[in-house]
Amino acid sequence: MRPTDFGAMRCPVARAMAVLGERWTMLILREAFTGTTRFDAFAANLGIAPNILSTRLGHLTGHGLLERVPEGGRHAYRLTDRGRDAFTLYLAIRDWGARHFSGPEGPPTLMVDIVTGEPVRAPTPRRADGTPIGPDDVRILPGPGANNATRRRFGTPTERPFGTPIETTPHE
Repeated sequence: MRPTDFGAMRCPVARAMAVLGERWTMLILREAFTGTTRFDAFAANLGIAPNILSTRLGHLTGHGLLERVPEGGRHAYRLTDRGRDAFTLYLAIRDWGARHFSGPEGPPTLMVDIVTGEPVRAPTPRRADGTPIGPDDVRILPGPGANNATRRRFGTPTERPFGTPIETTPHE
């Protein structure tokens, strides 16, 4: 059976996972966020096989998260603006992992702001008035790129009053 092509789906979450969903991707980005730029350093810090690393770096450069630039006699991998935009995602995964999967001694590393020395944490989703908002506080509506199936599934603001449960159906 052929694997599902998430990149061909209309859903932006599915498309993002086509780029970010492979298990090495976020770890490679973690390294890039900490300043790693050289192939050998990525390989040593991650303990990843060179062929897998080469494939993953090619994927990330192909999708515009990293760029491969000449540096000295070799190449370096640098974050692009698109790659830097993934920092918030990395923070959210890092914070969630630290809360739920660290041992009793706590997480192995801390991330602190170099200006203040304060811990860096992923932002909490908030309403316009600044109060926290969670998954039970939102609803999904069709967007400008919605097709007919999405419009049928999620309705329109006038067809589905706030607080009305949304039935779940398979993604398009």
